[in-house]
Amino acid sequence: MAAVEEERTAPTDERPGKAMTIGAVCKALGQEFPDISISKIRYLEDQKLLEPRRTPGGYRLYAQSDVARLRTILRMQRDEFLPLRVIRQELASGRMDGGEPTVPTPSADAAGGDAARTRRRPSVSVTGGGALYSLDDVVEDTRAEPSLIAELEEYGVIKGENRAGTKYYDETEREIIRAVTELARYGVGGRNLRAFRTSADREAALLQQILAPALRSRNVERRKEAVEALENLAAVTTHLKHLLLIRDLRKIVG
Repeated sequence: MAAVEEERTAPTDERPGKAMTIGAVCKALGQEFPDISISKIRYLEDQKLLEPRRTPGGYRLYAQSDVARLRTILRMQRDEFLPLRVIRQELASGRMDGGEPTVPTPSADAAGGDAARTRRRPSVSVTGGGALYSLDDVVEDTRAEPSLIAELEEYGVIKGENRAGTKYYDETEREIIRAVTELARYGVGGRNLRAFRTSADREAALLQQILAPALRSRNVERRKEAVEALENLAAVTTHLKHLLLIRDLRKIVG
């Protein structure tokens, strides 16, 4: 109700170059992003990705630069499946207006001789998990309940790593916890996520089977190309799953 009330009562100046309310922003971006909502924009604000100014009455007002930043975030989520951690890095590096979702294929031979083909930009690297975070750090950053994190470990969704008696989680696991925390708002728990875990295991096994010879090669360059191909395949399969899900959801809503 709070979101609806804000959209109804706040000033609604949508003229180009003027500050916009959160409801006006939803309306302006709705054609390109049909699933955008006030709650989603607020969530991105909670994650410190957006910082609109506030009126004395507490209403959010988005400048055109805020709207452009939001459009960039939404495009990176939709087109490249980037986690919020990576999106923060992209924004910090100055990327705006969505950038390019694809980059040239590095090798014409790897692309089946078609140098014009493109590959999806990998959302994460498969060669390392990045920094490690303690349980307290993860709870503070993601606002997850410790009991939810314990449940995710129980069902094998995350594993963590024990060091000197302290449990640590890498950046990927932290982003998994962040995503599950959002799902938990809808009543989705660790038990429900076993299907995701099983699906991910099967996909990883399939990609390993496809690239196993190259990944085991003693040739450094060939292994490097195999890792790049693995990241590319992961991005493509993620996109395929997204399309299949959207197709089935459209059937559900009629």
